[in-house]
Amino acid sequence: MEIKWIEDFVALAQHQSFSRAAEIRNVTQSGFSRRIQALEQWVGADLVDRSGYPPALTDAGRLFKEVAEDVLAKLYDTRAVIRNERRMPGIGLQIVAGHTIALAFLPGWLASLPPNFRDVRTRVTPTNVHDSILALANGNCDLMLAYHHPELPLHLDATKYEYLTVGIDVFMPVCKAMDKRAPMFRLAGSTDRALPLLSYADSSYFGRCFALLMQRAKSQPNLQRHYESDMAELLKKMALAGEGIAWLPRSSVAEEIARGELAMAGAGPWCLEFELRVYRDATAHNPLVSTLWQHLAATSQIVPG
Repeated sequence: MEIKWIEDFVALAQHQSFSRAAEIRNVTQSGFSRRIQALEQWVGADLVDRSGYPPALTDAGRLFKEVAEDVLAKLYDTRAVIRNERRMPGIGLQIVAGHTIALAFLPGWLASLPPNFRDVRTRVTPTNVHDSILALANGNCDLMLAYHHPELPLHLDATKYEYLTVGIDVFMPVCKAMDKRAPMFRLAGSTDRALPLLSYADSSYFGRCFALLMQRAKSQPNLQRHYESDMAELLKKMALAGEGIAWLPRSSVAEEIARGELAMAGAGPWCLEFELRVYRDATAHNPLVSTLWQHLAATSQIVPG
């Protein structure tokens, strides 16, 4: 039996909808249903009456819910005590962010905060989008920074997790710059010669951004996958070496473009604009985060990537 099964069950009891509870738990509905079934097998009884709509708890389910909520509350409280003991000494912030955001945006953003926040000890953990969401949901961070596009939403419960938009970035194709800063490759390419693509895994967030761009394209570019990685910084190095075209956030390549090392391989329909958001758990009680959030809400301006 796993703790996440109990958390799934409590979410289902609260929202009385498999689809809604699965969305909040950031899992597919089929996967969510399997976990509820696994919990029922562990308990040895049906906890949910699926014969009607909305699904209701059985007698066993109502009994289990009372115990489950109490157990989770004690586990969360104990975890909070342990985490506080292991935090950095003094007042500090725990931040998780995508690798590209952590490298290209976060240092400047932290430096732009008022002096009374700059003295705060900050621990930054670069990670992928999925692990960032888990860290926020599990209380392993105070703030999470992530990209957002309306067609590629992050499945977070809006009643629990607040966000502020702190920047705008552009996902755009770049390649090595030649003489006079001309790009080595140009989209959409020719029919007789495929352009080498430095790509992401389809399941990654940037991979989904690229797929969205290809869905929107009126005509498909002639691209051939040459190299694949989930790390944008690695693809940038490959692009600098002249290995192909990479779609990268503008914030991560602005300096290389300004120096004439990289050039845009295409514009307009080949680019995707997205927001850069900072999220927090609105139910968490952290005076430092609350004060910082009030400052950001009152003074935050959209900063181009």
